[in-house]
Amino acid sequence: MAGTAAGAPAATGPTSFVRSAWPQLLMGVVCMVAIANYQYGWTFFVPELQKAFGWERAAIQVAFTLFVLFETWLVPVEGWLVDHYGPRAVVFGGGVMCALGWWVNSWAASLPAFYVAQIISGIGAGAVYGTCIGNALKWFGSRRGFAAGVTAAGFGAGSALTVAPIQNMIANAGYQHAFLFFGLVQGAVICVLALLLAPPPEGTAAAVVQPHHMRHNYRPSQVIGPMSMWVPTMVAVGVVAIVMFIAGLGFWIPLMLCAAIFLVGGGLVVAKGEPVFVLMYFMFVAVGAGGLIVTANLASIAQDLKVAKVPVSLIGMTLPALTFAATMDRVLNGVTRPFFGWVSDRIGREMTMFVAFTLEGLGIYALYKLGSDPVWFVILSGLVFFAWGEIYSLFPATCTDTFGAKYASANAGVLYTAKGTAALLVPYASTLVKSTGSWDIVFLIAAAANVGAGLLAVLVLQRWRRAVITRGNSRVFL
Repeated sequence: MAGTAAGAPAATGPTSFVRSAWPQLLMGVVCMVAIANYQYGWTFFVPELQKAFGWERAAIQVAFTLFVLFETWLVPVEGWLVDHYGPRAVVFGGGVMCALGWWVNSWAASLPAFYVAQIISGIGAGAVYGTCIGNALKWFGSRRGFAAGVTAAGFGAGSALTVAPIQNMIANAGYQHAFLFFGLVQGAVICVLALLLAPPPEGTAAAVVQPHHMRHNYRPSQVIGPMSMWVPTMVAVGVVAIVMFIAGLGFWIPLMLCAAIFLVGGGLVVAKGEPVFVLMYFMFVAVGAGGLIVTANLASIAQDLKVAKVPVSLIGMTLPALTFAATMDRVLNGVTRPFFGWVSDRIGREMTMFVAFTLEGLGIYALYKLGSDPVWFVILSGLVFFAWGEIYSLFPATCTDTFGAKYASANAGVLYTAKGTAALLVPYASTLVKSTGSWDIVFLIAAAANVGAGLLAVLVLQRWRRAVITRGNSRVFL
């Protein structure tokens, strides 16, 4: 019978081939490929915008931060819509907004216009990303790490094939044409595939539950606390941000938001929800920030290290270091997601986190020491992306293991907002570089954060999660 998730009991009633686990997974992957350039292609446009308008790099990267914020912070809302109404309409709307955002980028001539365009693109990309990850988690029960990893791989590696075409189109036709062409094509692909997406049949979401998985399905309000607490809190934080902006303190708003998220938001979760969620969120931010900084600034880092155009010969190919690194980074950033997801299905989420995060920290430190050599720049940037991309499979799977599968889209979506919180730190990396004259301090902080997160995984998270799952299962089933 078609329509049975891997490791799940058969669902009742006939289903078509398209509405079965593997085709749904494949369509989710292609949708993720179609949104990949909205994040990973941005780095190629930053130098062009600097040349065209003379804006500061940090000011331009605010657009990247806004993209990631709106890509991530609205995913819980989009996840709630998916959990209640299905994936089709949410992904179709996301495709329309993705195309619209880069269309605006193609004619924008001011920073506010680029900011608005990236907000639109971010909302669209987040709708696609959150929906496809949530759908994969529901279709595949005992292989959540692998399914989330394969889906996230489309986002991580999806832009690899278009690195050279985007660079060539920017060089030959201008960045405006590149924004327009790729925006419209990618948006159209998403909209077509959206019409074929479907949730698993009734009963499929209740896949085989492993002894270390939560059998009870926690609603988001049980994980982070009721919305009656969150709405006034978010309104208050928004008012403070507006006041800071009017007072000319806009540069410090991202740091204020980070503080509010961890101090105020974390306090709410500890008081009204599950404290283990705060720990997972903090680890996600700690690891995510370093990778996002490299993602947004890869071209700038290569130029500052004076290796961008130096030819590098590896694995039978010779390419400029930046082109080689960008292509390989995207491939490895994709491969790592199903690989480490598959590993985590076998040796456990926390042990996999420890291995991957420590490797990431060592890779960033080595990039700090050896990155001025073009060959090492290519190799080590690849290692950094290989050890970073797995967070987008490990954390959704860990969240679903801990809080159940029924509300996986919404719960994993709330955790995914940690990526947006990490993005708040991206502009400050450029400021540190400008004030110190090098990337050294940025690399060292990112390396330390990754090693620390790896230690937290095995020393704290593993014990806390086990206690939550044991308590939840006992309460529900005794």
